[in-house]
Amino acid sequence: MNGLSLIFLLVLIISFLASAIKILNEYERGVIFRLGRLIGAKGPGLIILIPIIDKMVKVDLRTVTLDVPPQDIITRDNVSVKVSAVVYFRVLDSQKAVVDVENFYFATSQLAQTTLRSVCGQAELDHLLAERDEINAKIQGILDKDTEPWGVKVSKVEVKEIDLPSEMQRAMARQAEAERERRAKIIHAEGEFQAAEKLSEAANIIAKYPATLQLRYLQTLKEVAAEHNSTTLFPIPIDLLKPFLDKDSKA
Repeated sequence: MNGLSLIFLLVLIISFLASAIKILNEYERGVIFRLGRLIGAKGPGLIILIPIIDKMVKVDLRTVTLDVPPQDIITRDNVSVKVSAVVYFRVLDSQKAVVDVENFYFATSQLAQTTLRSVCGQAELDHLLAERDEINAKIQGILDKDTEPWGVKVSKVEVKEIDLPSEMQRAMARQAEAERERRAKIIHAEGEFQAAEKLSEAANIIAKYPATLQLRYLQTLKEVAAEHNSTTLFPIPIDLLKPFLDKDSKA
């Protein structure tokens, strides 16, 4: 009987120690309830609980990556799109995260979905596509303010993808093509205008210095000869042909 009693005592002690001694990692905190009342958060390291009387809720303090599924949104200019996002948050106050909200992860997820729909629905499509950083900052500010009473800190929000209807994609492609054609025409017109200005300046210089025209003729001959052509052009001044033209007109 003494042996059986000793074994029973050892089993009882081991069971007591197993239920009383807890080890928490560096990134974990244990929120302790004693007879249903909050007595504080402990950890990391070794903590001792009173069996049956104490209850511990473990909270992870590491940054959580929350994937917000695609949300059906109608923008301010009545375009239907699907927007998905990712939210980065962490628990700063483990006691608030356990006591003030039933499930802080689920609550943050639902709040992120509704906030994403609300903010994106207030923006026009062009603004939503072009000013994504502004949209991210606005969503992050709203989430951080609303989750602060829960002891949760939302550090970053990123809109991952914006899915457009196929009809809208084709319309935007046509718009982009028309914009590129408009820019090409403007650039071509500006080039023609600049060329006309330079030709006007060159004409004024040639009018002041007629010898430059002969030099231009010689430069043109040099360029033609460099092409290995069998035809050679010789410029003849009109003044040499003027007597013959006058003679024919008199006859």
